[in-house]
Amino acid sequence: MLKIRNLNTYYGAIHALKGIDLDVPEGKIVTLVGSNGAGKSTTVLSVTGILKVAEGSVIELNGENIANMGPHKIVKRGVSLSPEGREVFPSLTVEENLRLGAFPVRNQKKLVGDGYERVCQLFPRLKERLKQQAGTLSGGEQQMLAIGRSLMGNPKLLLLDEPSLGLAPNLVQLIFDLIRDINRQGVTILLIEQNANMALKVADYGYVLETGRITLHGPAKELRSNEEVKRAYLGNAHS
Repeated sequence: MLKIRNLNTYYGAIHALKGIDLDVPEGKIVTLVGSNGAGKSTTVLSVTGILKVAEGSVIELNGENIANMGPHKIVKRGVSLSPEGREVFPSLTVEENLRLGAFPVRNQKKLVGDGYERVCQLFPRLKERLKQQAGTLSGGEQQMLAIGRSLMGNPKLLLLDEPSLGLAPNLVQLIFDLIRDINRQGVTILLIEQNANMALKVADYGYVLETGRITLHGPAKELRSNEEVKRAYLGNAHS
């Protein structure tokens, strides 16, 4: 579904991504793990068109090169992002935040209705709080809202940027269980995570990013047992 070749992205004179190659097959969960500052979010922003990429970079979505295409056009092609830091609209209600997520399909009432139904099934807590201002939700509930909002546009490819960041351990497990559930519903996922242990548990395939370069990749199960990955990212949490 998503094919990235020779992806180079710059922040001014800083070469942030240095020739990345990455594949996300349809129906799978692929994770991109690495420490803070490795370039994970830069990868997501490049794929979504928010950051311009260097000439010669290839970002193919179902065979079409979308490199440097406008973000609104990429969204229309079935790509949705749940951003790092949640970025909900605090003064709007939960329902209003979700409605904004449905903007790409706003003229298709059935898809909008199906989106609400899907989000309410996945996130019962949000269903109970539809009229509540998003800024009054807990951190975990705001993360659920950010993911729910990203599902409202009926995406084929969902980009999740650090969904577990800042959450209590019990909520981290819940979020990763929900990621599995979303994938089972037919949504292909590119998961960006610092929590390599949880990400590699849930993913089918993984890539390790270090200072703008892919240094390792392979089936997630193999990466979890890789001594180098254990040492750098898993600590004692690889059981």
